Amino acid sequence: MISIGVLGGIGPEATCEFYNKLITTLTNRGLIRSNRDFPQIVINSIPAPELIYENITPEELVPYVQGLKELDTFGVDFIVMVCNTIHLYFEKLQEAIETPILDLREAVRHAVEKQGCKTVFVLGTPNTVRRGLYRFDSMKCLEPSTAELNQLSEAIFNFNRGFEKEKQVKTVKAICQKYLDQGAEAVILGCTEFAVMLDGADTPTINTIDVLVDATIERC
Repeated sequence: MISIGVLGGIGPEATCEFYNKLITTLTNRGLIRSNRDFPQIVINSIPAPELIYENITPEELVPYVQGLKELDTFGVDFIVMVCNTIHLYFEKLQEAIETPILDLREAVRHAVEKQGCKTVFVLGTPNTVRRGLYRFDSMKCLEPSTAELNQLSEAIFNFNRGFEKEKQVKTVKAICQKYLDQGAEAVILGCTEFAVMLDGADTPTINTIDVLVDATIERC
């Protein structure tokens, strides 16, 4: 039996979205004959700080390392981190535990190349954008301005705390549309909160939660 560890809670709604989509996709693809065919899934929903601003301290990463170590003790086959920004520290986190962590950056690269996009807009937190988590040599990447990154960070923070959610979604959609009008063929949703905000929207996106689901099933 495959056992999957999920580092979540960053934020909780994105973790719920990942879990629900994973179960739905498994059943829709005909991979489940009975309830015993589902993988064991251990979710560690951690109350970690949002990594949505430019300066991320070592102290802010401590809950993430601790959460991974807790999953490590469960003896899961691999771990999925339902957060984009934390993948900037992929190698450091992998060194801290024995269990292999699914590499979201590689999964996104494969998804973008499969879709055949030549120009994409990268929607993400300041660190995800500025440190180039989703910059790939095979395509042109458009990125938000400094002012827009500040707007996006505030949108994530307010969405997670349930403040004027529709307003936050409207802000994010407007920024996406600006870059789609400039030639972007799709928007990489480089933050799981954006994947929740824009799920089902008519914006052409590469949804990182969907990418995580597909990569998880393939790993299984």
